[in-house]
Amino acid sequence: MSAASAGGGDADVLVVEDRDSLRTMLRLALQSQGYRALEARDQPEAEALLTRHQPAVVITDLRLPNGDGLGVLRAVKAADAHIPVVVMTAYGGVQDAVAAMRDGALDFLAKPVDPDHLLLVVGRAVAQQRLMRDHERLLQEAAERRGAPTIIGTAPVLTKATQAMQRAAATEITVLLEGESGTGKELFARALHAWSPRADGPFIAINCAAIPETLLESELFGYEKGAFTGAGQRKLGRVELAHRGTLFLDEIGELAPPLQAKVLRVLETREFERLGGTATIRADVRLVAATNRDLRREVAERRFREDLFFRLSVMPITVPPLRDRGDDVLLLAHYFVERQAQASGRTPPALDADARAALCAYHWPGNVRELQNCLERAAVLADGDLIRARHLRLREAAVPQAAPPAPVVAALDLQGSLADVVARAVEDAERRKIAAVLADAGNDPGRAAELLGLPFRDLLAKMRAYGLGTR
Repeated sequence: MSAASAGGGDADVLVVEDRDSLRTMLRLALQSQGYRALEARDQPEAEALLTRHQPAVVITDLRLPNGDGLGVLRAVKAADAHIPVVVMTAYGGVQDAVAAMRDGALDFLAKPVDPDHLLLVVGRAVAQQRLMRDHERLLQEAAERRGAPTIIGTAPVLTKATQAMQRAAATEITVLLEGESGTGKELFARALHAWSPRADGPFIAINCAAIPETLLESELFGYEKGAFTGAGQRKLGRVELAHRGTLFLDEIGELAPPLQAKVLRVLETREFERLGGTATIRADVRLVAATNRDLRREVAERRFREDLFFRLSVMPITVPPLRDRGDDVLLLAHYFVERQAQASGRTPPALDADARAALCAYHWPGNVRELQNCLERAAVLADGDLIRARHLRLREAAVPQAAPPAPVVAALDLQGSLADVVARAVEDAERRKIAAVLADAGNDPGRAAELLGLPFRDLLAKMRAYGLGTR
């Protein structure tokens, strides 16, 4: 059996190599087995091709004139984590190739590349990817039969979040959904439940911001008869109701510190007591939490327990804002119009060109929730079978212009010589940048060093110099 027949030779393969002769040889070898070769000479060209195509496999040299193979690897995984990447390296660079495999590369090819070995590796990679796609499709069909909500959109940032959700769903890992209000975090939580082995159990949701603090504890943990005035009979709490299912705590950043401690106990022991009760109750629950707050900052400012944050953020998933999802705006707009029309028993109106342009130009501070409200209103206001830009009423909800930032010079200490001023400004900017990146990296110096492009040892020295501390 040939490599092509083994892997399915009708697939696209992206080859990233700056040497024309080697790139041509690779292209001819691939084409001889029916593969379609996409060619790039460096990382920017590869990234441009990734925005227009979805290759089955990517083959990249580690050394490139503009960018490098690790950058290509990261770009591929950001576009679609399922695309296998094979790295090529010259003699002596095997250690680098092994490091790339630790970062997610599937395999490596030593130069000079043997065409037969190349086709064997590509065939295996294509076959593996197709098996993963088929497995994912079967899981999706099963989840849909169990009532999984449809997540609409094709933007790479949404695909990345969806794939992370699907991988997490197969485990018992605690998931923290992060994102702005209105992005669809509860939709992701419901989808995660439907994809999980707990899909036949209950999905119990509670919005921690919508219930007064004095009532939230009894809602979460229930109470015994006589626990307080008005407690005429025992009431089961949401934790208990979620037994053998999923408990979704929306806006968990709003929890008061005493409740944070009790939620931490449930996470660690799966045990709690009802209000007014003495018996310890066990609940087999899988916890999914969501927040639109920066919990790292809340921890730093001592408004959120650090130990609870670390227990919640085992698997953080960012649900992207609508403004970062490109043409998904139009896909969602059509979906909401059709759903509204179906509910009212009428033919769905179309969006004219000006309405589509207005939808794409608006920045959607309220995200998908705002878009849904906008389109449902527009469908009612539409004249006949056409929604026009005026029906959207987006100008009425225009975003106020942010005040211009204060000039940088206003914040500078101008005492002393020019060299003194420059040195202080550079030091202050460096300290602020390192502190901000550390916060974004969850106070992980290794990750921060990678984001800053600094050697790890240099970053630790700067952190000590600026008093930023280490973990």
